[in-house]
Amino acid sequence: MEGGSSARIREGDCAVLKRDEVFKAVSVLRRRKIIFEKQWFYLDNAIGHIYGTTFEVTSGGNLQPKQEVEETTTETKEAGTDNRNIVDDGKSQKLTHDDIKALKDKGIKGQEIVQQLIENSTTFRDKTEFAQDKYIKKKKKKYEAVITIVKPSTRILSTMYYAREPGKIIHLRYDTLAQMLTLGNIHAGNKMIVMETCAGLVLGAVMERMGGYGSIIQMYPGGGPVRAATSCFGFPKPFFDNLHEFPLSKVQSLLSGTFTTETLPANPEENALLEEESNGLSEEKQTSLQETEEEPATEAPMEISTTEEQDTMDVNAEDVEFKGNKEKENKENVRIFIQIKQWERRKKLKEAAALLREKNADGLIVASKFHPTPLLLSLLEFVAPSRPFVVYCQYKEPLLECYTKLRERGGVINLKLSETWLRNYQVLPDRSHPKLTMSGGGGYLLSGITVVLEKGKSDSSNSEALKMEEPSSKRCKLQDLPC
Repeated sequence: MEGGSSARIREGDCAVLKRDEVFKAVSVLRRRKIIFEKQWFYLDNAIGHIYGTTFEVTSGGNLQPKQEVEETTTETKEAGTDNRNIVDDGKSQKLTHDDIKALKDKGIKGQEIVQQLIENSTTFRDKTEFAQDKYIKKKKKKYEAVITIVKPSTRILSTMYYAREPGKIIHLRYDTLAQMLTLGNIHAGNKMIVMETCAGLVLGAVMERMGGYGSIIQMYPGGGPVRAATSCFGFPKPFFDNLHEFPLSKVQSLLSGTFTTETLPANPEENALLEEESNGLSEEKQTSLQETEEEPATEAPMEISTTEEQDTMDVNAEDVEFKGNKEKENKENVRIFIQIKQWERRKKLKEAAALLREKNADGLIVASKFHPTPLLLSLLEFVAPSRPFVVYCQYKEPLLECYTKLRERGGVINLKLSETWLRNYQVLPDRSHPKLTMSGGGGYLLSGITVVLEKGKSDSSNSEALKMEEPSSKRCKLQDLPC
């Protein structure tokens, strides 16, 4: 029963809307207007249905489960042999734009509108069977308001980001992300280090693969980690219990042994609260004081006796004192809230630092807009021997430099620099072929496995390895040369 309930759409869930090959991540909330592919609707009626259900948008923006209509394929279609005599002069359709609009206003469904378009087309029967199917598909896409609600996953979200906002994920294609998860040997129970600037997509993919078991340390630049895409996965709260975060600015101090939690990167939330406290509350105080000062001067009539004036002054003084005490309480509450937040951050930072100090991570994933060489060389210090690491970069040249540095440094084996190639195919009866448009590139991956690096013998071993790689004729010539 639990599995069935989790597969149903519930209020507060993160879901993905799908129409053809277009996706959009939304939160399922009642009476919230959603605009998707030039259609507006509410998700109220979708709550309680199974994920993967296809809905039709009806009048008033309501969603109704689409009834599957059996297509009458028993009758042979009347089709032409070729399209050479068909001229696209815009006069083949008898229905005008106003006629179609009138049909929509009457509440006629998209399927019926498509059927009337077919019946009023003078050239439809002369088209070939393939052309007829293409025409029907095109008209259905335009007039049928059909939306499918699916459960978010790594494949769906990576496809959505790559199609809509590739710059936010540094053009990380979904097949390249799949290669990263495979080469990184991501599985439940791992202790992973993730450094990414892909809006949290790579982090979410690692969390999904680990299934809530194990621990993840997210390295982040700036004031705090970005997890916009991670929130779209809709993970349960236990998934975040073993998710830790550590700033890149503290890595060198942690390696050198001078790490402290006193100087933390500025948190945007705390800065906003401090600004509110310093600007907003003081402005409110000033305006309230001005109002209380101006009111008795402007509103007090000339005939009021001295006793009445004294009473009003006492009341105003009490109001000012009450407002002042309330503002003090608000300021104190804000300060306490900020102190609690800072204490929680310091506690989490110490926990992450303790995990990193063990230097026994089971893997490292890097996908960032920064140069990979300094990042990888510093973060590899926290990875245990015989563990995989994967680095993604949109361009080849930074990874080539990183490859050279790693070969010189040693401590890694099985270094590979690769590029994934992807081409989509249309698979239909008698017309399967590669699609005309394809992705130009999905970025590059540098992968390898860590080994024990003996610091004392690293230089000599590197020179001996270079000598062994030289051809025998070259070694003889070098030895024969006089000193």
